[in-house]
Amino acid sequence: MRVLICPDKFAGTLTAVEAATAIAEGWRAVRPSDQIVQVPLADGGEGTTDVLAHARPDAAVQTVEVADARGIATDARWVSLPDGTAVIEVAQACGLSVLDDGDRDPLRTTTYGVGQLLAAVLATAPSRVVVGLGGSATVDGGAGMVAALGGHGLRRADGNAVKVGGRWVAEVVRVAPLDLDGTPPVVVASDVTNPLLGPAGAAAVFGPQKGADADAVAELEAALAGWADVVERTLPGGPWRDRPGAGAAGGLGFALMAFLSAEVRSGAAVIGDLIGLDPAHADVVVTGEGKLDAQTLGGKGPDEIRRRAAVAGARTVAVAGVIADDAGRGFDVVEDLGPEGLTRPYESAVAAASRAARRIAG
Repeated sequence: MRVLICPDKFAGTLTAVEAATAIAEGWRAVRPSDQIVQVPLADGGEGTTDVLAHARPDAAVQTVEVADARGIATDARWVSLPDGTAVIEVAQACGLSVLDDGDRDPLRTTTYGVGQLLAAVLATAPSRVVVGLGGSATVDGGAGMVAALGGHGLRRADGNAVKVGGRWVAEVVRVAPLDLDGTPPVVVASDVTNPLLGPAGAAAVFGPQKGADADAVAELEAALAGWADVVERTLPGGPWRDRPGAGAAGGLGFALMAFLSAEVRSGAAVIGDLIGLDPAHADVVVTGEGKLDAQTLGGKGPDEIRRRAAVAGARTVAVAGVIADDAGRGFDVVEDLGPEGLTRPYESAVAAASRAARRIAG
């Protein structure tokens, strides 16, 4: 039997590469003669550059120093492909997972480092840029990114430059287009379709995940609304606030669309194409992530794999830390990691994959 193993990360416990290795180990323990191929997947969020580097021997990994979400210097990686495509992961510049709880404050955190990362990439004259959104610590509407890209037109009422950070976005009263010659096509890879504002928007949905209490969420919502008003009455091509993905990464999707004419696409589909994910020659496809839930079925990595496997006529197995919301429907076999999933994630993934292999064999 030909088995394709392509999980996403198990957030907080296993990277996509570690999860694939564990699942392969468990599968081989039960079916040692099966032909196994490991292709870890990402959807544009944290771990995207690692997945590309793992899947593409022809990928060149570059490193540049940028400011992290707190403004502290950090090294951020990006990937250059032979066709000129450059892939960046915003979590490399403003990631949430690297911050201690006390540093998680979206009123202060900034996407300035994302702008620095993009500037470094654009200086290499890529044929296109893929921006993986996800895992950010920010809700600044992408204003920090714009400032770093040369957005000198971000001004307060007194004419001075605006301080970067979610709270200070409210002070922006004037913007100007970015002066970037020959900007290549920009594709946003995101598994999030939220708008910028409202109960499903960047502040309300993602603010609490990044450390915002109710008062901070209200302040961020007001700041983003003012930011959207200024941007949309100044720049051509809008409005963008209600477009799917505008609220991704704390509103960074909005700024990428408005200032860089970015196209938002399914992150799992974009990264799947870049790594050559093709179940056509597999009998069974094994995927998974930390939590299989209603969001999974909205186009996240495992759902993208399930759809590709269905077209190829392959059976699909989902291995997950937690399974909720009847999210296992559509998969032929579903296994969770069990009660030890958090304390012993690798061993639990091995065991879950072994159980799945037995069920397939049975």
